[in-house]
Amino acid sequence: MSRTNFEALLEAGAHFGHLKRKWNPKMAPYIFMEKNGIHIIDLHKTVLKVDEAAAALKQIAKSGRRVLFVATKKQAKEIVAEKVATVGMPYVTERWAGGMLTNFPTIRKAVKKMATIDKMTNDGTFDNFSKREKLQIARQRAKLEKNLGSIADLTRLPAALFVVDVQKEQNAVKEAKRLSIPVFAMVDTCCDPTDIDYVIPANDDAAKSIAVILETVCAAIAEGSEERKLEKEKEAQEAEAAAEAAPRKEGKPRIKKAVKAAVDAEEAVVAEVVAATESAETAE
Repeated sequence: MSRTNFEALLEAGAHFGHLKRKWNPKMAPYIFMEKNGIHIIDLHKTVLKVDEAAAALKQIAKSGRRVLFVATKKQAKEIVAEKVATVGMPYVTERWAGGMLTNFPTIRKAVKKMATIDKMTNDGTFDNFSKREKLQIARQRAKLEKNLGSIADLTRLPAALFVVDVQKEQNAVKEAKRLSIPVFAMVDTCCDPTDIDYVIPANDDAAKSIAVILETVCAAIAEGSEERKLEKEKEAQEAEAAAEAAPRKEGKPRIKKAVKAAVDAEEAVVAEVVAATESAETAE
């Protein structure tokens, strides 16, 4: 059964493309018709592509890897932050910092700097600074939180990238392709789908359309994460049962060399005394 349906996408306005004069010919396979100078997206193909992308994302989540969501356009920010936060995945809704993927170690340093400032605040070191320094550090912390706060728990490169607007997030797509990271994206009729591994043809400007697609995708990720959790619990139970069922080896009692030597020496002394007594009795 499909994760989404034709009616839900139609109601959300996912079928509305851009003006005919703005179209990209490479999107022709996903266009159903033209009406009043506007291209209409074939939602039957959208349903199939959403299912395909959801299945792939579910497997990524099941393997314990992360998916980075990117949506810096105004109408997508809140939706992405709300939906993606529920499944515990990192996301970027502010400016895409150049090198966020290709120069990942530097980005991690900035995130660690944020953690250092927090540590200074908690242990009281922050109070030793002057008023001006405190203000500068607080501003720096706020700026880092705004741009990198949502990827603070991303300790390594993501396994995949999910993009809402390919044209607006072209830098993110280029970096992902350079590192061979698969890209999932909502692609409108004016975009080039060449660099996208999992194309979801849909209206990427309408908030309702974005919400419907993201809800489906996040549900698949949640399923994958839940399955991983259940598998881990099952493995732990099996390991525990195997440990209990395994017969315990009874080790031979070990006598330390020093104790053994002392016992041998005592036995030798006793033997000498007995021998001396016997010889004395024989002489009498």
